[in-house]
Amino acid sequence: MSRRSRNSRAWRYVWGEIRRDADARALVLASESEEWGYERLENSDSDSEADFSAVMVPPVASAVPVTGESYCGCDSQAETNYNPRLRGFHQVRDCHCGEDDQEFDWVWDANSRSTATMVSCDNRKVNFHSEYSCGTAAIRGSKELAEGQHFWEIKMTSPVYGTDMMVGIGTSDVNLDKYRHTFCSLLGKDTDSWGLSYTGLLHHKGDKMNFSSRFGQGSIIGVHLDTWHGTLTFFKNRKCIGVAATELQNKRFYPMACSTAAKSSMKVIRSCSAPTSLLYLCCARLRQLMPDCIDTLDVLPLPPGLRQLLHNKLGWVLSLNSGATEESPDGSSRSHAPPLAGPSSSESDSEGCTSDPEACQRKRCRWT
Repeated sequence: MSRRSRNSRAWRYVWGEIRRDADARALVLASESEEWGYERLENSDSDSEADFSAVMVPPVASAVPVTGESYCGCDSQAETNYNPRLRGFHQVRDCHCGEDDQEFDWVWDANSRSTATMVSCDNRKVNFHSEYSCGTAAIRGSKELAEGQHFWEIKMTSPVYGTDMMVGIGTSDVNLDKYRHTFCSLLGKDTDSWGLSYTGLLHHKGDKMNFSSRFGQGSIIGVHLDTWHGTLTFFKNRKCIGVAATELQNKRFYPMACSTAAKSSMKVIRSCSAPTSLLYLCCARLRQLMPDCIDTLDVLPLPPGLRQLLHNKLGWVLSLNSGATEESPDGSSRSHAPPLAGPSSSESDSEGCTSDPEACQRKRCRWT
C-alpha cells in the first residue's frame, strides 16, 4: 500500500508537469497568432457578417503587441521572469502616469456600447472582449459634442495588437454593434466617423492614409475637436501629430473607441470642454508663442487667482505641446506658429499641425 501510494503521487507530479508544459507551449503558440487564435478566422472589410468558411492567417505585425510608444517607462519596469516570446501579453503593474485628479466632462456611455464591452472605474475605463475576440467591439462617450472646444485623452491600458484598436469620433448614426462578428477598422469605415488606428493609419469613408507612427501600451492619445474652425486634431503622448479633418462645423459628434483585440482596454484620463471665447483664443495663442519645454502657467506673471482659474478652465490648452517645425528648401529646419496648434518635432509625427484647411490639404496630398 505504501509503495502504491508513493507511485501514485509520483505519477500525479509527472502528469502535472506535462500539463503545465503543454499550457506554456499553447500560450506561446497563441501569442504568435491573432488574438489567441480567434482573429485568424476572418479579416474582411465587408459590411456583412464574417465568412467563417475561409480561414486566413493574419500578418505577423498584427499578432505582436506594439511596444516602445508609451508615455512613460512603467511598462518596461514589469517583472522580468516571463517568457520573452510572450512579451506584450505579460501583466504590468497599474500605471497612473499622466493621470490627474479632475472633473470629467464625459465618460464612456454604458448604454451605448457593443455587447463585447464592459466599463469600470466610474465608466472611464472600457474593456473589450473579456475572454476571447470574435469581432469588433466599440463604445462612445456619454456626451454629444456640439459647439465649442472639446479635448480628451485616452490611455492604452493593455497590450495593443490585433486587426485594429482605434480612437476617434463619430455621429449617432454609427452602429457600434454592426461588426460584432467581423474584424475590421470600424471607425472611419463610413462617412459618419473618423478613426486613428494604432498602426498610425487614419481612416475615413473606408479609405486610409499614413498619419503617424504607431502607438502601443501606455500611449496617451489626445483628440481636439474644434467646432469653431471645424477641425479634428490628434495628439500622441501630448505632442501634436496633425489635423485629421476639416470643415466639421455644424455637426455633432461623439467620442468613440473600438478594438478587435481580446482582453484589451482603454481609459479616459481627461475630457474637458470650453466655449470658443476670447479667453480661449488668447490662451491658445499664448501656448503657441511659448517654448514647448516651458509650463506656460508657471512662467507667466499672473495673480494667483487668475492662474488657478486658467488652470481649472483652460489648463489643457496651456499645457499641450504644440511647437511647430518645418523644413525649408535648403534642408534646414525653421519654426513657425500656426493659428491654434503646431506639429510635434518627434519621429514621423513632425508634419504641420495646424487649423489651416489649406495646410491640412497639402499634408493630405503629400501622403496620398
